[in-house]
Amino acid sequence: MGSASKCRRAVADGGHGVVADGGHGADGGHGAVAHGGPRTGRWRRAGRWRRAALAALIAGAVVLPLSAAVRPDTPAPAPASLAPLSAATLDEAYAANRANAAEASRLAAAHHDRSRASTDRQLAAPTRNLLHFDGRGSGRVTEVLGDLARADRIAVLVPGSDTGLDTYGRFHAAASALHRQLAPQAPAGTRTAVVAWLGYETPGTVSTTVTTTGRAEQAAPHLRALVADLRAISGEGARISLLCHSYGSVVCGRSAAGLDVDDIALVGSPGTGAGTAAALHTRARVWAARGGGDWVENVPHLGLDLFGTTVGFGTDPVSPAFGARVFTAGDGGHSDYFRPGSTSLTNLARIVLGETKAVTHD
Repeated sequence: MGSASKCRRAVADGGHGVVADGGHGADGGHGAVAHGGPRTGRWRRAGRWRRAALAALIAGAVVLPLSAAVRPDTPAPAPASLAPLSAATLDEAYAANRANAAEASRLAAAHHDRSRASTDRQLAAPTRNLLHFDGRGSGRVTEVLGDLARADRIAVLVPGSDTGLDTYGRFHAAASALHRQLAPQAPAGTRTAVVAWLGYETPGTVSTTVTTTGRAEQAAPHLRALVADLRAISGEGARISLLCHSYGSVVCGRSAAGLDVDDIALVGSPGTGAGTAAALHTRARVWAARGGGDWVENVPHLGLDLFGTTVGFGTDPVSPAFGARVFTAGDGGHSDYFRPGSTSLTNLARIVLGETKAVTHD
């Protein structure tokens, strides 16, 4: 357990998880690649990434089973049965999902899970508009802020790691901040809506899944289905933007090909799994930004075959080689892209509103 403890400390260093770690491997040293003469910068980065990935594998084998054993699953009902989504059935869907969240809250309370019961109860409030809800396991929620049926501009937030019902409050806060930013910034007569899409099982920051595209590939069909639902509800005239944070940018990268959206903005991205923006095969404008204090800057942007699995997400989206439209995000950290008053939030709102000439660049 001594080596495992060292790995846990290495991967959790700074509270940011494995992708922030570029230090030593589980052996506490530099390993075989540290010997044998001079190396290029790329070899050194590859060595650090392999050691970080190895630490993740060991941490995943030791930490995650222990965590799962501590917190048993809280019971929840199956999702509500809904008619096909359209503008005409939208209110019916909202009501059915609120009722489902209320039932999930009652079951969680009976199970003595007061935290989950409180979250579910808040989502069941009459003011909340849930397009989808599933209280089972880590949970799935798609929440709408604004009048979706009449919206001209729709922003879809795609979250990164460690986002679930138990941490939904911070994700909802980001969506609310964007919604509040859009209202006064929108031109007269422009109607906006924000969709907070927690529609997939996000990876844990300290886990093996956060370094591979596996969860993103599982999520991609669900994100595509959401966009199809949004088109059915709002019509072809609405413009849809995907705002993809952290691992959420890997999800957007895996979903992008042929997707009927107008803009894809990648913030705090470790990569998309694609070498270039053109390789995403999307008609959407592809944007990218990284805050000056974001630890993702230190992630090695490589794709390595490790134990039969591809680890890493390829080209840095803010690099010239990727070819995205890079915009200013200010000096914020990894969790600050939707902070009220921030440069990043202002520019994201401009992207959603189609005010591309007003977006600032470094």
